[in-house]
Amino acid sequence: MSNQLSRYKLGNRGAASLTDVELLQVIIGSGGKDNDFKRIAKNLDAVIQRVGIEALTIDDVKSVKGIGDAKASMVFAALEFYRRKLTKQTAPLIDSPDKAAEQFSYISEKKKEYFSMLTLDGARRLINTHTISVGTLMASLVHPREVFSAAIEDRAASIIIGHNHPSGTLDISQQDREVTKRIRQAGELLGIMLDDHIIVTDEGFISAY
Repeated sequence: MSNQLSRYKLGNRGAASLTDVELLQVIIGSGGKDNDFKRIAKNLDAVIQRVGIEALTIDDVKSVKGIGDAKASMVFAALEFYRRKLTKQTAPLIDSPDKAAEQFSYISEKKKEYFSMLTLDGARRLINTHTISVGTLMASLVHPREVFSAAIEDRAASIIIGHNHPSGTLDISQQDREVTKRIRQAGELLGIMLDDHIIVTDEGFISAY
């Protein structure tokens, strides 16, 4: 009955009239394993409060008694949609090489070779920028372990890697191609796709992907 009341309030008074728990009751709906919607919603709210909305995983949702796999997927998708909309105004959309190159501009004039990475969510919005390694004037050592440990921590859907050429040349070397291949293959195994590999100098950029 409490779930029907929450839906009534939503339809007649608007979403602002509902508490957080009542909103979760509406999201959970009638597909839960348990009819005690209020208890399930309270327990889910407690999990969200403890873990935090940004760190919440689908396993956290599944841990709530009364929420099965199908309902957990629905609830988590609704929360993920909320998270994306919440960050829409602040997190830049990286949907082109030009926009990626802008994010790597901070290494374009470095005198040593910097290898950096952008982590992106499923909507290709920027999560974080990481400097993975700083090498000598001519080369840097890059290992997929360092790249993807940061990507996994950020819960990234995809990544863009980038490095500078201190020499100022925008030629794509064989080493650049090998790094691209190695990172792409590792990403395919982990389910975190490599979207691009950008080389920057103080004169411009080129994609090595």
